[in-house]
Amino acid sequence: MMKSLNFAGRICCLERPWVMGILNVTPDSFYDGGKYELEYNALRQVEKMLEAGADIIDIGGMSSRPGAEVIDKESELARVIPMIKALVKEFPNIIISVDTVRGAVAQAAIEEGALMVNDISAGRLTSNMYPTVSDLNVPYVLMHMQGRPENMQVNPSYGNVRDTLMEFFVREIEKLNKSGIKDVILDVGFGFGKTLEQNYQLLNSMEAFKVFDYPILVGISRKSMIYKYLKIEAGGALNGTTALHMEALRSGADILRVHDVKEAAEAVRLHGMLYP
Repeated sequence: MMKSLNFAGRICCLERPWVMGILNVTPDSFYDGGKYELEYNALRQVEKMLEAGADIIDIGGMSSRPGAEVIDKESELARVIPMIKALVKEFPNIIISVDTVRGAVAQAAIEEGALMVNDISAGRLTSNMYPTVSDLNVPYVLMHMQGRPENMQVNPSYGNVRDTLMEFFVREIEKLNKSGIKDVILDVGFGFGKTLEQNYQLLNSMEAFKVFDYPILVGISRKSMIYKYLKIEAGGALNGTTALHMEALRSGADILRVHDVKEAAEAVRLHGMLYP
């Protein structure tokens, strides 16, 4: 059965994998920090991403790179809300996802026109995320992270990383459904409390997560699992990213979260030719 998402009454079917373009309005994100803090720069980048084939724009006002600290709510709101207002005004049909761990930021973003919540913390960093999303009636990205951004890469440890995540999704999906949240998207959290080897174990196990019958989001764009293994910098990791995107698509990814929309959209098109 074809998967679909309800964006506050706007039903969209995932007839093919979608591309989610990343818009970090932060000074310190690992790859593009500081590039899109100014409204003009952000608007032109989003225009470029939409023209290249982005289906969703994921806007974040707080870096979640390894070692990053959780900033205060007021600073996050000051970065995110004016940008959402500007994007909705400039691109009326845009689908915006807000990347936040705070229920208050999620609510403010949805009230200004965002249509989706992307939460790296699975509701653990604030107490009201699940009930807030339930009231907002928008899709929710459920991501696994061991620890917090400031300590998640300090010796991440698992018995079996795939089995741990399967248990995590079973537990959290039950909580979400009891909260009234039905439109759930699963994200295994590449790079969030995983070693390089564990990231590749998960990528090699992606098909196992299809058992939940929810859309699967993959966020591997230019991450350290690529550039550290290849002994390059994040700026040179586009080719490696595309290679892993094709593997993720083959394994059942429904949404690719990316910095480089044109290349990801081309990968989706080529995958569609290979596996129509």
